[in-house]
Order: sequence, then C-alpha cells, then structure tokens
Amino acid sequence: MKRSSLLAIAVAAASCRPAQPPPEAQPFAVEGDVIAFREPSQAPPLTVRALTMAGDGRVTLTGRLVWDEDATVRIFPPVSGRVTRIAADLGARVSARAGLATLASPDFGQAQADAARAAADLRAAERTLERVRQLHERGAAARKDLEQAEAEHDRARAESERTRVRLALWGGAPGRVDQEFTLTTPVAGVVVERNLNPGQEVRTDAATPLFVVSDPRRLWVALDVTERDLAEVAAGASLVIHTPAYPERIFRGTLERVGAGLDAATRTVHARGKLQNPDGLLKAEMYVTIDVLKPGSRPQLALPTRAVIEEGGRRFVFVEEKPGIYRRTAVSVGAEREGTIPVVAGLDASSRVVTEGSLLLEAAWADGRKS
Repeated sequence: MKRSSLLAIAVAAASCRPAQPPPEAQPFAVEGDVIAFREPSQAPPLTVRALTMAGDGRVTLTGRLVWDEDATVRIFPPVSGRVTRIAADLGARVSARAGLATLASPDFGQAQADAARAAADLRAAERTLERVRQLHERGAAARKDLEQAEAEHDRARAESERTRVRLALWGGAPGRVDQEFTLTTPVAGVVVERNLNPGQEVRTDAATPLFVVSDPRRLWVALDVTERDLAEVAAGASLVIHTPAYPERIFRGTLERVGAGLDAATRTVHARGKLQNPDGLLKAEMYVTIDVLKPGSRPQLALPTRAVIEEGGRRFVFVEEKPGIYRRTAVSVGAEREGTIPVVAGLDASSRVVTEGSLLLEAAWADGRKS
C-alpha cells in the first residue's frame, strides 16, 4: 500500500475517536494568603467560631502544704541522756521557753559540776589575791608573788565565765548539780510532732527531732512550676487554694518566692507561698490545687489549640472573611493550656476562625499555590 494511502487511513481513524474531556477544574482558587471556593458548599467540612475570652492569667498548679518555717522550730537534744519525764504531748499549746521533757544526762551533770568547780576556784583566787595584795602593801610579799596571784585570779575568772556561759547555753544555772536537763522550746506554738517516749535514750547526733513546735495558723504552700508555666508565675501573685477536704471552700494566699533554677530530676522550679489558717482547717502535708493569679492580668482572646497550624516556627490560623473565603493569617500566641491557647497578636474580637478542618484548608491552600 502506498504511503499516501496509509496516512489517509490514520487521519480517518483519528477523526473517529471520541474527544478527551478537559481536566476538571479545582473548586477553589488561591491568591496569596486567601483561598476562595466558587461555591461555599464546595468547601470541606469546617467549623467556624468566634474567638472567646479566656486566659485571665490564672495558672493552675498542684502543691502541698508545709509548716511555716519562720514560725517553726525542730528541737534536737544538745546533750545525751535518758528521758525521765515528758511535759508536753502532741497537740499541746506551749509558751516560749516552756519545758517539753526532762532528761537524766551525765553530760549536763558534768557541765554543772565544771561550772560549780570553776566558780569555787574563782572565789579562792579572789581571796588569795586580796591576801597577797595586803601583804605586798606591808612589804611582806614580793612583787612577783602579787603578779602570780593576779594571773591565777585572771585564769580562774576566765574559766568560770567559760563554764557559766556553756551551762547557760543549755539552760542551766550555776550552783546546782542534779544532771536533770530540761528540753525547752524557744518559740511559742503547738507541739505538732513528738518523737520520744519515757525511758528512751537520746543522742546528740539523732537525725529526727524530738519535738516540732509550730504555729498551725501560719502555713506555707510548696509549688512545682513547669517551664511552660514559668512565664505566668511571679512573686507577689495571689493564690487561690483548693483542697478535696473542703471542696466548697477556697483559701487565699500570696506567692513569695520563685526558685532561681530548675530541679535536675523533675525539671520544675520550686516556688513557695504563704497563707493564713486561722481556723486550723488546713493541715501540713495536705495536697492542694493552686490557682496562681498573675498580678494585673486581664482576660485575653483565646481559641482551641487544634485551630492553630505551625510551619517553620510560625503559627497560622484560617480566618473566615465571608462564607467560602478564608484568609491564612499569622498569629502570635501564648502557652497552650487545657486545649486552649491565648492569642497575643494577629486577631481581634470580631475574627471568626476555623476551629475544625483547618488542616484540610491548609492542604488545599498548599495545592493551589503549586498549580
């Protein structure tokens, strides 16, 4: 067959084939940061909501109550001995310098004896000095004898003062040797812990205090602040404290200190607040929930965390300009908490934001930019 005939047959066959439909057009157009659907019904399933007001500076943390160390004393025995009497039981209210227990202590008895001996030596040295001085004035004693008597007197006086002060530090008085040491409290308060029994032997190197005296009307609250919440927590903040023991009541306090570094084990910062407990309802070592109220804070615009898209370290949301038209908008946000994230900049109270389906819009926007 001739070449011209083959070409004619090919042309005829091509003309008999059905025409190919043009590629289907996308139901949306992308121009810059705006994605617009030809018909609102062609948009993917979306939920659009107005912004809410939240993020009022309230950070919720957990913590525990502890004794106020400014009003608490842990009493250890300064001498070894055996418990002969307990004068204050758990829960007893005691005044400053009140006796808590009595110990039979050879150590204390030795201190009493040393003080008594030193006082007797001083009296003897005073009499000797006076006698030698009188003899020296009459010419019956040499100058060196007077100087020696004065030196002996000075040494006796120094030793007497040393033993007297040592005994006074333990609460004893010169002139009495009975080996009975009285354990006292330097502050007034309530005995909140007692760790001794009659007849018990106690030592000065004990790790546990014999008594703990505190004022239960004053408590501290210990908080552990995560890095995420650190920017919202500062000294001077008001505290609202909740406890399961009294679910219908709230207790108020003040944040006093925020630690300078993170705990290497827990990766949290230790903070401390104080509160008043006039009714004695709260107890030390209670676990509590604390709302930290940032000073001068005001409610902020907030949106669900799922509405925010992150790309390259920046945050974006889709704002509905009108049905079917959405603008991809950069926003500055705060720390996410309980599924909500505060808006710092980029939106205003009139903005309507896509809260469900933002990832579908992001995919469509990205495809539109490629085409």
